[in-house]
Amino acid sequence: MVDRNSSEADWRTFRDLREAALDRFCRRVLSEIRDLSEDTSRSHHERYRAIYGLLQARDDELADAFDAPRRSRMLWQLAAIHGHGLLEPSELARFSAETRETIESLAKHT
Repeated sequence: MVDRNSSEADWRTFRDLREAALDRFCRRVLSEIRDLSEDTSRSHHERYRAIYGLLQARDDELADAFDAPRRSRMLWQLAAIHGHGLLEPSELARFSAETRETIESLAKHT
């Protein structure tokens, strides 16, 4: 199921949408950092540590979803991107029914 060759159309769609999803991910992380940095109920050190921990966790998530995009990894990366809520319904609809079904299934397990 997962290692099947993706259609050329789905691969092109993935390449087109990947950058928008990456931008959304980064925007979300920067917003989280801003919220942590402005939390005056914590000391500066506590805020620093919270931001550092957040960046470590988000860096791992970013790597899983966006690093080294290849056709062989497309479905797993799409599942991660979808699991993070980074695709609009209209964007998801651009993929073939088979691809949508696969990434919906994989996203439930990631």
